[in-house]
Amino acid sequence: MNNFQMYRHIMSPGWTIGWTWAKKEVIWSMVGAQTTEQGDCSKFKGNIPHCCKKDPTIVDLLPGVPYNQQFSNCCKGGVLAAWGQDPQAAVSAFQVSVGQAGTSNKTVKLPKNFTLLGPGPGYTCGPAKIVPPTNFLTPDRRRKTQALMTWNVTCTYSQFMARKHPTCCVSFSSFYNETITPCPSCSCGCENKNKCIKSDSKLLSMVGINTPKKDNTPLLQCTHHMCPVRVHWHVKVNYKDYWRVKVAVTNFNYRMNYTQWTLVIQHPNLNNVTQVFSFDYKPLVPFGSINDTGMFYGMKFYNDLLMEAGQFGNVQSEVLMQKDKDTFTLRQGWAFPRRVYFNGEECMLPSPDSYPFLPNSAPSSLASFLMLTFSALVMSLITIW
Repeated sequence: MNNFQMYRHIMSPGWTIGWTWAKKEVIWSMVGAQTTEQGDCSKFKGNIPHCCKKDPTIVDLLPGVPYNQQFSNCCKGGVLAAWGQDPQAAVSAFQVSVGQAGTSNKTVKLPKNFTLLGPGPGYTCGPAKIVPPTNFLTPDRRRKTQALMTWNVTCTYSQFMARKHPTCCVSFSSFYNETITPCPSCSCGCENKNKCIKSDSKLLSMVGINTPKKDNTPLLQCTHHMCPVRVHWHVKVNYKDYWRVKVAVTNFNYRMNYTQWTLVIQHPNLNNVTQVFSFDYKPLVPFGSINDTGMFYGMKFYNDLLMEAGQFGNVQSEVLMQKDKDTFTLRQGWAFPRRVYFNGEECMLPSPDSYPFLPNSAPSSLASFLMLTFSALVMSLITIW
């Protein structure tokens, strides 16, 4: 299984895949993964298959299983990194021994109705397609063997199919305006006291309150936006040839740690990033020569884990960009992102008319008056001297 999504990974509790057998196949054994149910194997005597279900459901093994149960690129609890973040960790594999399937490429029939949860809904899988047989090298790499048959299945993700509300929102601020533009109200659903908890609630001190539920039900901090994650973009400093932005990601879910998180931002000046502090950065070029999108992610063993809501539930960085004199401006909200994605999910942005704009310039008559007053003061000083 290859996760070719550049900035959307499959996080804990991991992937779950399934299919429907074409005939009366059974799974005799598995290495590197397991089915969630064995099914009815009562017609078998002696050796009992691993799974007899017509529609098996497969999950990855957890890290630390015995070596005789492992397979290459297995046993990561179903977690797959994004391809753009770590291609080597974006692969998962397991081995299945199938019985009653036939012994030639004419008698073997393709499974159908493939499904993928990653870990929740949103993926749609196409039919299996036969491709050239896979070749395998022996451990000494001196002999090559060929598979009897190989097929591929492609699954695509849709945020609209996964959930009806966004999972993140964006807020803005700047050094030139005291106004802070918050996340839009009800960005991810409206506040419900039965589904959220206040940050100063005594319930947070209860043992086990942060323990994740089997159905991944969140425990959100009560906010006006009710998003699990907020991304804040602050225009911090305007230098002569450069400008600096501070980016902060805050977790409002008391039951979720975000491992190997990714943040994708679209802004025209990302084509000239000089330095990124505290985050790793990789430019994305989705439209050939247009380099206006970049992926930020945590440094390994430093801040690649976004902790649950609370004192340590945030990560932040600063980005230094060189100005393009033909395009750079602080007017009309140009300094703020066009799109923001967290873990591959598009975030809700504020309305453009609420962005922190530059203060209105002084009227021309007032400016002339100030200039005349200053000139008169200088002349008086010269006369006194």
